[in-house]
Amino acid sequence: MEYRPLGRTGIQVSQLCLGTMMFGGKTEEPESARMIDHAIERGVNFIDTADVYAGNESERIVGKALAKENKRENIILATKFNFAHPADINAKGLSRRHVISACDASLKRLKTDWIDLYQMHRCNSAVPIDETLRALDDLVCAGKIRYIGGSMFPSWKMVESLWVAKELGLNRLICEQPAYHLLDRTAEREVIPAAQSFGLAVIPWGPLCGGLLSGKYARNSSVKGARWQDGKDNANRRTTEQTWAVLDLLQEMAHNKNCSMSQLALAWNMAQPGVTAPIIGPRTFVQAEDNLGAVNVVMTAEDFRRIDELVPPKGYIVRYYDEANAIDFRPSIQRSIV
Repeated sequence: MEYRPLGRTGIQVSQLCLGTMMFGGKTEEPESARMIDHAIERGVNFIDTADVYAGNESERIVGKALAKENKRENIILATKFNFAHPADINAKGLSRRHVISACDASLKRLKTDWIDLYQMHRCNSAVPIDETLRALDDLVCAGKIRYIGGSMFPSWKMVESLWVAKELGLNRLICEQPAYHLLDRTAEREVIPAAQSFGLAVIPWGPLCGGLLSGKYARNSSVKGARWQDGKDNANRRTTEQTWAVLDLLQEMAHNKNCSMSQLALAWNMAQPGVTAPIIGPRTFVQAEDNLGAVNVVMTAEDFRRIDELVPPKGYIVRYYDEANAIDFRPSIQRSIV
């Protein structure tokens, strides 16, 4: 396992981040805890969760697992806030009220005194970014969080956040978490270059395109209970004939390298300029073992060239990034900084 700088922070994180979206939902607690322990044994020191994963069960499971044998001390722990489905309309979003209450709730579930990386789980134009950043800065000053990040921020929103932080003397974003994989390279157009320009870490989520890059799918076939069925996933993202041409190439390359397709896709992701640590999201222990093996896959210039021929840089074969963006931009309610 290699370790890479987390943006400009001086913190070093493993080249793969363990994502826990499945924990407490499709993955029961004992297997979730086993995956956490195994990832740490394999050198992972970076774990990502969110307060909405499995109705916040993911945070509880992660907190319980890390509380054992003092594992928490050596882990860079990241979580996210914004989305929620409570009866109280104010118990969600990026308002000061929710930022502070959400952080306190996450700290309790995670059984920790501090969160290393606290991330805004998408943008929200209904709340001026200065209000959110002021609240996050207060949490840093209170010692409850160490660093601030965003997820699925378009490049202009990243720059706006950095500018507001500079103008107001607040703690700045240190990372961005975009959807990014070799079937959709949209983030290469502006998001990743912007992150590189301003020293932000890039922590891609969905590096296996929701399992499409795992190697378990084939043309004109379905996998019972799987996310992709009949050429589309549960968010209505769709494959094309070109998608299958790419998957055929990856299957051939993986066979020649004696690795799985998922390991190849993760190795490609880890090797991209600007990428800090792709987030793996295993549902089973077997998947976790497989994904962690990606660190041993060596990519060559010829490998990149062959992939680029079918999926050009900045292009996409499966429209994934735009479908996941979920930014609510309404210019009429934008406000000036006060």
